[in-house]
Amino acid sequence: MAKKGNRVQVILECTEHKDSGMPGTSRYVTTKNRKNTPDRMEIKKFNPVLRRSTVHKEIK
Repeated sequence: MAKKGNRVQVILECTEHKDSGMPGTSRYVTTKNRKNTPDRMEIKKFNPVLRRSTVHKEIK
């Protein structure tokens, strides 16, 4: 039986990539603790298409 914990998988998607008009998307999969961060995550990650660090926000 699987253990139910506070840690869940989340998907982070680039916010600037949609506005640029370039094809494709930049997404990262990570985990977060629901108890410590109940709101949506926002992290700067590297976007390989734009070749720079951009803000990635959590999507559902």
